[in-house]
Amino acid sequence: MMRLGLLKNATSLSLVPVTPPERRHQLTGNRKGQYAVDLTQSLRLIFEPNHDPVPGREDGGIDLERVTDIRILDVTDYH
Repeated sequence: MMRLGLLKNATSLSLVPVTPPERRHQLTGNRKGQYAVDLTQSLRLIFEPNHDPVPGREDGGIDLERVTDIRILDVTDYH
């Protein structure tokens, strides 16, 4: 519930901490374009930007400052 509150109250994805305990991180492989935050040692809350199109940067990355809405996809241990 704490992670959901943090995500709900962040005005942009850039404000979600990349350090523990939240540890926002971008996923790769078949989860490219998705992000996760830590819930427990093994469980992650998986989400993606809820924008069409997803705000981009000139270098091709996602502009986290402009990601203001997300869609929760899953809670899983993907390791």
